[in-house]
Amino acid sequence: MVTDPKPREIFAATFRDRIVHHILVNYLEPIWEPKFIDQSYSCRKGKGAHRALLDLRRYIRQVSHTAREKVYYLKIDIQSFFVSLRKDVLLDLIQKRVKNKEVLWLTKLVIFHNPTRNYYRKSPKSLFNLIPDHKSLFKVKPTQGLPIGNLTSQFFANVYLDPLDQFIKHKLKVKYYLRYVDDLLFLSQNKVQLVEWKNAINHFLDERLGLRLHPDKQVLREVREGIDFVGFVVKPDYVLMRQRIVHNLKNKLWRFNRNKEQIDQEKIAQMLSIVNSYYGQFKHAKTFSLRRKLYENNFDTLKNFLRPKDKNFNYFRSPESRFKSQSSRV
Repeated sequence: MVTDPKPREIFAATFRDRIVHHILVNYLEPIWEPKFIDQSYSCRKGKGAHRALLDLRRYIRQVSHTAREKVYYLKIDIQSFFVSLRKDVLLDLIQKRVKNKEVLWLTKLVIFHNPTRNYYRKSPKSLFNLIPDHKSLFKVKPTQGLPIGNLTSQFFANVYLDPLDQFIKHKLKVKYYLRYVDDLLFLSQNKVQLVEWKNAINHFLDERLGLRLHPDKQVLREVREGIDFVGFVVKPDYVLMRQRIVHNLKNKLWRFNRNKEQIDQEKIAQMLSIVNSYYGQFKHAKTFSLRRKLYENNFDTLKNFLRPKDKNFNYFRSPESRFKSQSSRV
């Protein structure tokens, strides 16, 4: 169970099963990759959140004619996507392109496996009460849902939503469209057109894929107000970090500094990795002042162990005189 940013069930497969998942995806990926649209960014080589960010900024410039025209965006997502998708529909999509009987046998085994029948609970039982029934694999029909946490589930998400991508690009002929998992984003100068697309998509999801749009997660605004997408807030001229991400780093720094008596080499190494991960993300946005202020106001005791690499606070390192890595110590 994780609770940040919201309660969710995470099923982590055993190590040997993860190997099998990788083998299966390695076989299926070359078959499906040429079919996927370019604007699908999750769990694909050469894509990811940063590529989505770059493309979104480029699309904004194009559709607004370099900020000369008013542009609207529509952001929608699919309600309880991983828990709601139908296993028979997913298997049928795979069978249309895969003919190897052994691969189909393994694919079916993975898709129809029920992780709620044999598992080890790693979180307090009370946390499971935070999950609404429609978001839990323990409460839905055995014919639907995939476990969050498996590589196969991430890949199957792209397979399952590929018909939707094709419908949007080739039937609706939407030029400025991006998808990251089940987050869908559209740009247009025509506000009415965006609403028409949304209605058509909702109908397609219901008729073809047994899904529906989340009624409370539909945003239609001007681009100049900022687009919250893939961890960033994107405006026509610049990019900011999502506040939740900044808040998460502040919490991690606070927890580290609160336990000053328990600081050891392992914790320092862990914090170095965490801080550089966040600061690496920050570099993709307009965040110089944020990076500096975090160091000045929130690092506290951590300043004794981590030093900025340069005056731009791009990333940090541990001075040799104060800290040796765990590997060198061993």
